[in-house]
Amino acid sequence: MKHFLVVVDIQNDFVDGALGTKEAVEMLPHACAKIRDFVGDIFVTLDTHSENYLETSEGGKLPVKHCIKGTDGWALNGEIAKALEGKAYTTVEKLTFGSIELPKLIEKTADGDDFDITLIGLCTDICVVSNALILKASFPEKRIAIAQKCCAGVTPQTHDAAIKTMQMCQIDII
Repeated sequence: MKHFLVVVDIQNDFVDGALGTKEAVEMLPHACAKIRDFVGDIFVTLDTHSENYLETSEGGKLPVKHCIKGTDGWALNGEIAKALEGKAYTTVEKLTFGSIELPKLIEKTADGDDFDITLIGLCTDICVVSNALILKASFPEKRIAIAQKCCAGVTPQTHDAAIKTMQMCQIDII
């Protein structure tokens, strides 16, 4: 049995940058411990935008420039980067909330073996839930889990709503 950890968008802009929250800062020790203790394959997603972000559909609805490729805000949070030191991981740049490439990469890495997937990251109510639902749809018979203390949403209320949504979609909350 293979174990996969998906670290969703724990980038500077979502922790203490343009779209940061105190809840994101507070979840960091839990996320770092999860990464350090994890034995298995790790995938790290990066929300990735270009300078024309404000001209995109997403930018029209969320008019805050963030995660512009190559900027400090786009980079992984320093504590997360340190927790990943010495671990092999695959980086997945994604241009929107969920990655359709991620299931393909996981399936390739599984190489026919049974597996489970745990997700951690930011924001629970946007990118974590999007990736979790894509993964559940791609692998309906696999255990998909969310490490709740290793996630934070835009607000505590929307975090809780996303957790409930994922639970209703048969994603385990741990």
